[in-house]
Amino acid sequence: MSDFRPMFRPVLGAKGAIASTAIKLSPLPEGTIIHVLAAPNALDLEARLRGLTKGDVRAVSPGQWFIVGEQPLSHADTKALFNALEPQATGVDQSQGRVRIRIEGKMAERVLAKGTAVDLSPTAFPVSRSTTTLIGHIAAHLTRLDEQVFEVIVLRGFAESLWDDLVRMSLEFN
Repeated sequence: MSDFRPMFRPVLGAKGAIASTAIKLSPLPEGTIIHVLAAPNALDLEARLRGLTKGDVRAVSPGQWFIVGEQPLSHADTKALFNALEPQATGVDQSQGRVRIRIEGKMAERVLAKGTAVDLSPTAFPVSRSTTTLIGHIAAHLTRLDEQVFEVIVLRGFAESLWDDLVRMSLEFN
């Protein structure tokens, strides 16, 4: 048996929040991200998901959701969640494969608008709305958490690039 023990390092761990009076960019804790995929015959699964977990449920696409939480789930809790989803859905733990970034402030919409074609106006993209989009050339999942607060979920390998892009896009507001 090898003595090698992998060490978990948050991908944006060395990045501090970028803040001004108009915009704040923050790496979020790498807690839990579970990708849920519904079976073709599953009915009203989103309401059931909200009752199964302490995390937030974010729509990804028809029949798919992310369950997002600030704290990592234990192996036993993850297994219990997956068992509770069966047979209507399957869960895939994406906690080590995706990263969350928070962007907030009165200019958050304008910063994000530089990189995505999504209409981010509050009437078209209200609080709790989620979508999968490109920000620049990077695929991301975007959710409006509050009037001036957004969460971006991105694949781990693209997190630093997206962070750097968001920093550059927000420079004019610093």
